[in-house]
Formats: sequence, C-alpha cells, structure tokens
Amino acid sequence: MDATTDFLPRAATDISGLDFALGGGLARNRLHLLEGSPGTGKTTIALQFLRAGAAAGEAGIYVSLAETEDELRAGARSHGWVLDDKVEIFELVPPESVLDPDQHQSLLYSSDLELGETITRIFSAIERIKPQRVVIDSLSEIRLLAQSSLRYRRQILALKHYFAKHQSTVFMLDDLTTETTDRAVHSIAHSVIHLDQLAPVYGGERRRLRIVKCRGQAFRSGYHDFAIEPGGVVVYPRLVAAEHRTGFTGKLLKSGIGAMDNLLGGGIAAGSSTLVLGPAGTGKSVLLLQYVAAAVARGDHAAVFVFDEELGLLLARAKGLGIDIAAMRDAGKLHIEQVDAAELSPGQFSHRVRDQVDYRQARIVVIDSLNGYQAAMPEEQYLTLHLHELLQYLNRRGAATFLTIAQHGMVGDMKQPVDITYLADTVIMLRYFEAMGRVRRAISVIKKRAGAHENTIRELQISSDGIKVGDPLEQFQGVLRGTPTYIGKSAPLMEGP
Repeated sequence: MDATTDFLPRAATDISGLDFALGGGLARNRLHLLEGSPGTGKTTIALQFLRAGAAAGEAGIYVSLAETEDELRAGARSHGWVLDDKVEIFELVPPESVLDPDQHQSLLYSSDLELGETITRIFSAIERIKPQRVVIDSLSEIRLLAQSSLRYRRQILALKHYFAKHQSTVFMLDDLTTETTDRAVHSIAHSVIHLDQLAPVYGGERRRLRIVKCRGQAFRSGYHDFAIEPGGVVVYPRLVAAEHRTGFTGKLLKSGIGAMDNLLGGGIAAGSSTLVLGPAGTGKSVLLLQYVAAAVARGDHAAVFVFDEELGLLLARAKGLGIDIAAMRDAGKLHIEQVDAAELSPGQFSHRVRDQVDYRQARIVVIDSLNGYQAAMPEEQYLTLHLHELLQYLNRRGAATFLTIAQHGMVGDMKQPVDITYLADTVIMLRYFEAMGRVRRAISVIKKRAGAHENTIRELQISSDGIKVGDPLEQFQGVLRGTPTYIGKSAPLMEGP
C-alpha cells in the first residue's frame, strides 16, 4: 500500500467511509466514474468531493448539463453547506439564454447541439478556472450528443487526456437513463463506483455502493451500505473481522448470581459470544441485563441494542426487578439504544456496534433480539454471513457478546427463524415447564466452547427480588419438552414469588 501511495497520491472525498474503502481516496489526476440511477446520491457525493478540495485550497468546478445552478446550490444548502469561491458551478446551457434567438434551436433540442461546441465550452471553462477537481454531470447528455458509440468513446478519451494534461482529478457522473447504456467509460476510467438503491417491501429505502474497479491501488471490494443524511453521504464500509486482531485475557465474566455462574462453569469468557434461546417471556432479556448490571458494577462499559421491546417499557420492567438501567445510562457506563429494524441497514448497525467497542471500550454487547436483526436485512439469506463477521470482530476485540432468539411456541418442540447455534460459543436454553400446578421456568447450558459447564437443568425464577437460579432438577425428566415426569420423592422446586 505504501509503495502504491507514492505513485498514486490521493484526493480525499470528505466521506471517511468511502475514502477507507478506496484505500485513501481517489487517485489524483485521473478520471473516475460515479454511476447510479437518479436518487442514489451522485450529486451529493460529487459536491462533497469538491468541498473537500476547497477545504484543502484546491479550485473545483461542477460542470452541469442537466441541473441549474440554483438547484445545485439549494441541494447544498439542504445539507448546511455554502459553496465558497473555490467551487464554481458552470451551467453548460444557462437558463437566461432560453430567450436568446441565436441559441433557441440548441436549447429546445439538446440532441441538435453539436458535441464539438459542448466540449469546446467545457475546455474554455477549464482554461479559465484551472481547477484541480472537476465534476461533469452527466454522461447521459454527452452520450446523446455523440449519437454513436464510436464518437462517444473518442470524446471521453479526448476529455481524459485533456484533464490529465491539466493535472485535474475528474469525477464523471452517469445516471444510466439512456435507452442504450454504453459501458465504454468503464474501460477508460481509472476507477468505477456503482451506486444502488433498494426498496424493501416495507420500511425505508436502502442504499449501497460497490467499487467495480480501481487501477493501481488496493480497495475494499463488495457492497458497502451508505445513507444520505443531513450533512452529506455517510458510507459504512463492509466489516472484515480478519483485519481486527487484539490480545485479551479471556477472563471469566460473572453474572453476580452464584448458581448461574456455577451452571456456566464459573462465568462467561471475555471475547466470546453467548446465544440465549427460549420462547417469549422466559426471561431472556432480563437474564442479559443481569450481566450488564454486573459489568457496570465492575466498572466496565456496556452497550445494549434493543430491536423488539419499547425502551421505556424495558427500563420500567428492569427497575421493577432491581436493575436500574436509567441510572447506569446517566452515569455514562451504559449505552442503550432502540433500533428501528425498518429503517436501519446491516452496515449501519455494524457501524454503531463498532463505535461502542472501538471508541467507548464497551466490554459487554447485547443484541436483543436476532428476530429483529433479521427483519433489518433486505436479503435475509445473508444474515448468517453478517453475523459471522460481526461476532468474529467482537470476539477479537475482547468483548463478550450476548444475543437472544425468540423461539416459536411455548412448550414442546421449538422452532426458531434462524439457526446460528453453531456460530455462538455458548448456548443457554430457557424453557417453560409445568410442575406442582404452576408454570415454571427452566435454564440449562447446551454448549460452551471456552471451558467446562454443568449439564444439569435448573429452575429459573424472576421476581421483584431479581433473578434466582435453583438447584438441579434431578428428580424430573422431560423438563426441556415442557411436560416433565416426576420420578423422585421430594422435588427441589423453589417457592413461588
């Protein structure tokens, strides 16, 4: 990377995620293509590219063949930007010339405007301003003016050599709206960035980009989620867990409940993932909040991402069990966030989790639940891959990750929307069972990679006094099926709350 950087100095785009995916930014003095259908964010990215140059003292020009200067400046103001003198907007066909009889035919019928005249006017503006950064919007107009694939390719080549001679970094925008999309620019451009806009059946639109090619420099391949927010485009680079390796002790994290820690062979190992399975109401969320409270009491920072339950209700319910989430949050030791699955992409969610672990040093991360996380996926068949990378990253950062899955059903055979038990290092199972005229809860540890654990099944009780874990249910059979058979003389069951 260092050797390549020496040969190809970079021009930052002012979009940190995009610059990261590009390995530092766009190669200077080269022609780059930014393509995508209308509404994907091409203009916003191009304006950020010019603003980044202006901040570095580089002159820039936005050559517009479609939008007017007023429209572009209004779009900039919507993000809180004021384009300074370093950024000039050049309308190839100014609106005031519509009434000019000498230009009348050219304006009404853009296909009749001679391509040579268009290129000449672009060159005149470049000679006058001598910009280091250039945006041409859009190639669809030039493609229509060229009227043939051969002429179009030759004109793009001419533009490329002209800008290279003048030491300009060029962003050409293509809205892909012409009937016949000529991909000649793909082979001519130094790099190609493709923007996509996805519309799920329910929820907000999702945007993603892919770097199709980038000559002479390493880049992050694959799709990267991005969003257009007030203040510009934000790119969330695809997470690659193999790039994050950090040494950690792997110490055991206690829950603060002696019987629970014994069930887990002493506790949960730092740098591991724990999956809690069970039907609705068995206490999955409360059990994980117990680990959060214990971590905060030790002085660690924790992060909780709630997909399913309304946050105010969760805070009130936890406080009724003796866990004051609001106090931990106000003390700055706990980040708790309600996640709207209909409005958040997987890349955005991964970015929020990483922010808590990398910058706030969160040692406990709770995702409640994977049912909601699955709903945030526009392409659910890739949920396991996303989770694999996220869990591997968190493990390598030394964080203990807790996840829940709400299984379908109450007793008997349980089904779950996604099976990730093989990904988790520890699996805890919660169940309802009926005994002595009451509906009770049972807890057991199915697996633990990081050490030994009990293979017993214990009773779990949740009351205003908190969580209690009873003795092993050795005199019952069939507890996990929900219909146990009593085979003993004195069942070691806890009294009701």
